[in-house]
Amino acid sequence: MRHLPVTANERVLVGYGTADDAGVYKVRDDLALVQTVDFFTPIVDDPFDFGRIAAANALSDVYAMGGVPISALNIAAFPIETLDIRILERILEGGATVAAQAGAAILGGHTIKDSEPKYGMAVLGTIDPQRIVTNANARPGDILVLTKPLGTGVLATALKREVIDEATIQEAVAWMVTLNDKASSAMLAAHAHAATDVTGYGLLGHAAEMARASGVALHIDAAGVPMMPRVMELIERDVVPGGSKENAALHAEFTSFSARVSDAMRIALSDAQTSGGLLISLAPENLEILRRGLSGTLARCQVVGEVREGAGITVTCSQ
Repeated sequence: MRHLPVTANERVLVGYGTADDAGVYKVRDDLALVQTVDFFTPIVDDPFDFGRIAAANALSDVYAMGGVPISALNIAAFPIETLDIRILERILEGGATVAAQAGAAILGGHTIKDSEPKYGMAVLGTIDPQRIVTNANARPGDILVLTKPLGTGVLATALKREVIDEATIQEAVAWMVTLNDKASSAMLAAHAHAATDVTGYGLLGHAAEMARASGVALHIDAAGVPMMPRVMELIERDVVPGGSKENAALHAEFTSFSARVSDAMRIALSDAQTSGGLLISLAPENLEILRRGLSGTLARCQVVGEVREGAGITVTCSQ
């Protein structure tokens, strides 16, 4: 994208220049639109769960900006000659279930024939132009909070390799179908300075985007980063998706690790997530407001680091 010309439009409040989660277009002084799109291949076997996960993942970009999704268009690819059409129906039913939970109306969509199923959504949301939360305003002195544990990439790969069974991945499925709506509302109430959702680039990749866009350095304490069960064990057995290994190699170029951070932890921090949580930068004195906003929900309020002067990412391990 860096080779493409930047959109010259005074109504574009957030474009792709800072690698943010979604674009924002101003309609009037008190209203802007948030737009995003995401789709991918199945990461679980159950088509209904796949639809739910893909929809929650697409909706997450709107929540990461502090917006409210209002409508969506389905995007699907399906091998109609080799798979039962009922599978596609179940995928779309899963997506519709999560969209309804989010209060977003599905207006239609587009499907093509392909050798491998793919599904996702183009999502439209609304946002107050004065309350946009981007990844470009993290401030030195802020703390960093993560709202979901890591490990979905490793667990999905373990399922594909038949190293774990369907029952083992159900906790990961529960996290992936959980919307980031409550986390979004809580971060607005806590006057968050910056946020991003943690997806395919892993925690370190999305943290680096925040650091670059904000002109700051981020310090992460690996001991505070929540992990899903069995993730570290599976990494130590080299049950790791190729994308996560590629992430880790790239992230090593801009990340300084202390000697106490294990090789397995480095992979975990770079694991490619699907429908991950929000990484939120906010003033320490507002942490309790965020906690209250997340009380009673599945979402975590885990402090994983802080924002400092400088550039790049530093990872230590306090335990």
